[in-house]
Amino acid sequence: MSEASPAAPLAAQAGAATPDTMRAYYVQRAAYYERVYHKPERQADLRAMEAWIGGPFAGRRVLEVAAGTGWWTPHAARQAADWLATDINPQTLALARAKRMPPCVRFAEMDAYTFAGLGTGDRFDAAFAGCWWSHVDWQALPGWLGRLHERLAPGARVVFLDNSFVQTSSTPITRRDEAGNTYQLRTLDDGSVHEVLKNFPAPEAAIACLGPRAVEPRWLAHTHYWILSYLLK
Repeated sequence: MSEASPAAPLAAQAGAATPDTMRAYYVQRAAYYERVYHKPERQADLRAMEAWIGGPFAGRRVLEVAAGTGWWTPHAARQAADWLATDINPQTLALARAKRMPPCVRFAEMDAYTFAGLGTGDRFDAAFAGCWWSHVDWQALPGWLGRLHERLAPGARVVFLDNSFVQTSSTPITRRDEAGNTYQLRTLDDGSVHEVLKNFPAPEAAIACLGPRAVEPRWLAHTHYWILSYLLK
């Protein structure tokens, strides 16, 4: 019996994960999204990453993809020259705007999958995405990374941060598709069940997706999270 079998009836009720259903899920979850960062077992990882994350962006003009409620933004942007925090959902951006941010931070609505909404005049020499990589289909990931890299100047620094799967802390994986994407069923406070695409890459697989412009990749493993950073030539 596969690990997805016990959850099959719920999966049918929830419906398959798509960009539109994922967007709707995060709108509904926005008000209490940050509960995940209050889990006691994750605190040591979070403090270590919060202390580290500003360094790579010191003095840089940064595009943040899928900023959500802005948990990572004040930590990552504290030494940046300019920081554009983007998200498709005005509901989550409103929560991010309400936080105390470094003066370099500005906000814009942008579709993280397509970059629709990003102005042509903005120039960036760095990019950051926290807990976004895991929501991109494996087959679509190389193309998505290529579109991101087109927005960045040579010498740009790119940093991704995302979850590692930990049996005692992570939501169980309920199915795996033919391309190797994995999915979770998540229940919101109103009782609704949503299927969410959530991938947990191995370092070698993630680095293999980066494309020809990526150099000096570095994988930093924490217990509950991972960080992948690299430069663009």
